[in-house]
Amino acid sequence: MGTESIWRDLQAQCERLEPGAALLTPVSERSFGIESVEHDRIVVRFGDSGEERPLWREQFEVFLERLSGGSIPVDDLPPGVEPYASLLTLSSEYTVADDAIANDPEAATGGESPFLVSAAEARTPPERVHDDALLLADHLERLGADDPASLGTESLTDRYVLLSDVQRGADRLRREVREPLLERLGPDQQLHGHFGTVRRTTRERRRTKDEEEVFDALDEHGVPREWVLGVDRDKLDVVLAATDLEEDEVYDVDEQVYAQKTTTDEAEKFSRLEGLANRLEELEGEEGEELRDEIAEIEDRLEEALSAG
Repeated sequence: MGTESIWRDLQAQCERLEPGAALLTPVSERSFGIESVEHDRIVVRFGDSGEERPLWREQFEVFLERLSGGSIPVDDLPPGVEPYASLLTLSSEYTVADDAIANDPEAATGGESPFLVSAAEARTPPERVHDDALLLADHLERLGADDPASLGTESLTDRYVLLSDVQRGADRLRREVREPLLERLGPDQQLHGHFGTVRRTTRERRRTKDEEEVFDALDEHGVPREWVLGVDRDKLDVVLAATDLEEDEVYDVDEQVYAQKTTTDEAEKFSRLEGLANRLEELEGEEGEELRDEIAEIEDRLEEALSAG
């Protein structure tokens, strides 16, 4: 296949990609999406910086010339060439074989690539929190929030998973918001938002100094060493594992039963999100406008809450 055919094939594969899908650069693993496909370039946008970059057809041809002499190890790709390599593996001619970009039409699968990330997986952490919160709001609206015990087992499980995912995702974002917020908070100062107030709080975490330093300090103050000597839990666990000593002879054990989320089906959640968006588009008239306004209001409240920390 000549360079003209490869270029046309590559353009077609990019246009067929699922909306929201992204590719990763092979070495630096930067995520980027396709912005537009034009006759002489493919424009991409990097997710970490928002930078748009045109990948020119003539540069692809230069890369193809380099590949004409054989494969190129992935680890040898310069940063500027990485996005070209990722895109090229979408073609029907090139793929990754033995950790190298190679011309292998038999192994290549047009439209697929080891560097391709689905739209569901490509979402950023803030986008995932937004989507999970939207799904949770829809779930609560449809099934009600007053009596969880009345829900079917599947619905109750879904609610628990969504609540867990929203909490975990929001906690990660809260940690990211905390540092810039602390930079604006002076000692004994409070910051006020629409939804509440934040103040600076300091917690002390103590770590025991080296054992000899502790003993020297005790000796200096006339404190008997045996006053601070006690059972070392780590050593006790070793003894339990190596002898016939029973756990209940040295531990008081309280059993707590709780539900633990073990998996999340991101593909199913993303499918439900698409269905929710499609329902909004299909609704017409006053009912549709009212629901769209309600969703927009939920999104605005979430955005403001997240930005406020």
